[in-house]
Amino acid sequence: MPSKSLSKVSKHISKKKGAKMNSLHENSRDSQRLRRASARDDKINRLSSARAKMNRPFVQRAKYFQTAAVEKGESEVFTDEEIHALIAEFLLRDAAELSLLQSSRRAGRPAATRDDQLTAKLALEEKEYVSGFWMPDVQDSVNLALLRNWSGEWVSLSTMKFVRMSRDGTRHESSFPPKGMS
Repeated sequence: MPSKSLSKVSKHISKKKGAKMNSLHENSRDSQRLRRASARDDKINRLSSARAKMNRPFVQRAKYFQTAAVEKGESEVFTDEEIHALIAEFLLRDAAELSLLQSSRRAGRPAATRDDQLTAKLALEEKEYVSGFWMPDVQDSVNLALLRNWSGEWVSLSTMKFVRMSRDGTRHESSFPPKGMS
């Protein structure tokens, strides 16, 4: 049976001869269809929001490099030194908030949840930078033009090329979406 959304099911039931949405029996076939359609819509919404939440850090990362590319200029590609400076700036984007949280905490008190989250995030990104930081390829002029014109959506990132830049300067091609050390 093909899946139908709740709006389609309710529309179909309301058009039935003699059926009223408010006068359905509790365990009738139509009410069961409505419950299944509602559960299906809820599940799809839950999964899509969870997927968007998982993809958010990578979209924010691409957005950061898009902003840097727009500020740089139209025809110029980035050098290795500029890329490492951008990555270092990206890694320290939450340093001010982290230092504020640590300075406002009284001596002997445990760290706040937000403090722990920022510390863990910083450590994870620092570890990723040592092994290979996933980012759009900003040394390719065609890819840089794609990045500048990017709409901000996860789906449209698949047209771009990505690389992994490590702290020691090694650079290798990567895949989209990022998986492990691809």
